[in-house]
Amino acid sequence: VLGAALSGFLPLIYAKKKRLRPPGALDERDFLGSCIKCGQCVQVCPVQAIKLADLVDGMGVGTPYIDPRKQACDFSCDAVQCILACPTGSLTYHKPDFLPVRAGAELKAKPILLAKENDAEPTLNMNERIGVARLSRPEACLAIQGKGFKGPARGADFKGELRYMDVDRWKPIKVSAHPYDVAECDLCVRACPIKGAISIETVFAPDGSQRKSPVVHEPCVGCGVCEMICPVEPAAITIEAGEVWKI
Repeated sequence: VLGAALSGFLPLIYAKKKRLRPPGALDERDFLGSCIKCGQCVQVCPVQAIKLADLVDGMGVGTPYIDPRKQACDFSCDAVQCILACPTGSLTYHKPDFLPVRAGAELKAKPILLAKENDAEPTLNMNERIGVARLSRPEACLAIQGKGFKGPARGADFKGELRYMDVDRWKPIKVSAHPYDVAECDLCVRACPIKGAISIETVFAPDGSQRKSPVVHEPCVGCGVCEMICPVEPAAITIEAGEVWKI
C-alpha cells in the first residue's frame, strides 16, 4: 500500500528534471496541460526520436520527449511531421496570441535545413527553439584538445540513426555504419542539420593561448544531433532542454 501511495508522488519528484520536448512544443506548463498522450507524434517520426515517458520519467506519464544522446531529431522528415500529426496544438507551428513567447525562445528567422538548402523552400516551419546546445564539458572536447577522431562516432553497437547527405538524401542510416576519419574532430559541425547553427572557431584560452572550439550560434534549434554524435562519453556538448538563446 505504501509503495502504491509513494508511486503517486514520482511524477512530482522527477518534475524538476527537464525533458527535451519535440519540435513545436508549447512551454512546459501549457504542454503538459494540453497533451492528450495520443502518441501520434511518435508514430510519424522517421528516426523514432520521440518516446513516451513512463512512470519513472515523471513529468507527465505518457507525454512525448526526446533523449538526444540516444536518438536526436535530425529532421529526416523534412517537414516537422510531429507538429502536423499533433491533434491538440501541444506541438504547433504558431502559438495562439494569448500564449506569450519567452524572450530568447523565438528564432530570428526560420531555420534552413541543410538537406533542403537547394530546394525552392529550404526552411523548416519552426518559430521557436526547443532547447540550446552548450559545450558543457569543454575539457573533454576533442576539438579543444586538438585531437582527431577515427571510427564510428558512438561505437559499433550504437543504434541511433542519422541522415547523411553524402549517402542518401532521404533515408537515415545507423550512425555505426558511417565511420569518420578526421584530423581534427568536428563531428558536431558535420552532423548538424541546421545551417549556421554551429561552427568550429579559433578562441582564446584563459592563459591567452589559441585553440579550436565548437561555437553555437543563434540558429540553433536544440535538435540534439550534436549531443548524439559527440564521440566522447559523457558527451562534451549537450542540449539544455527548454532553454532560450542568450548572447
